[in-house]
Amino acid sequence: MANPRRALITGGSGDIGGAIARALAADGCEVLVHANAGLDRAQAVVAAIEAAGGRAGAIAFDLTNAAATRAALERALEAGPIQVLVHNAGIHDDAPLAGMREDQWRRVIDVSLNGFFHVTQPLLLPMARTRWGRIVSVSSVAATMGNRGQVNYAAAKSALHGASRSLAREMASRGISVNVVAPGVIAGRMAADTFDDAQIKAMVPAGRTGTPDEVAAVVRFLCSDAAAYVNGQVIGVNGGMA
Repeated sequence: MANPRRALITGGSGDIGGAIARALAADGCEVLVHANAGLDRAQAVVAAIEAAGGRAGAIAFDLTNAAATRAALERALEAGPIQVLVHNAGIHDDAPLAGMREDQWRRVIDVSLNGFFHVTQPLLLPMARTRWGRIVSVSSVAATMGNRGQVNYAAAKSALHGASRSLAREMASRGISVNVVAPGVIAGRMAADTFDDAQIKAMVPAGRTGTPDEVAAVVRFLCSDAAAYVNGQVIGVNGGMA
């Protein structure tokens, strides 16, 4: 591809983000792998992509800092528009709401929801001028089912559903689709620290965790030309949980 589409994956240094970055690179995108604190992990994802013959680079900024995010994106846009955005970054800081601190509430919402605004808004007009774009947010089954101890996390992720459906209506005439992928229990550092095998068998009809590659496959499709008419949707990847 002479001028590959450029893709930015927030939280690209994690298990799911890394899988998404590798999948989009395999489809010919030039991938920007975002990290905040985990730049070394982002660089490892970049190295794996380059070893497989793809094009990638690492980029670091704090999504909760509007000015820093805009400055980093303006530098990135100097090389051309970013036509694919996957907003995968998110954190959880669990507690029952009755005992939740205000900083736990604010921080979780800040990364997922305010981070969505900070990273998406500066990219929209350059993307629209190309008359082609894909925006996918990674949510969670907690946003559709709810989960004890995750009122903040479920609020942050479900807010992405409404934001994405509304943005899809704003941008569809410009050839831009906006969708959400909502994973269930996915193998990786987060699931391993939270659930044992018995809990997973009780929760998940499929009886197993999903894999990051299974999430990435759906994101990959939504970012393709074939998915042009899929817009404003929330697609679960959860083994039948919801």
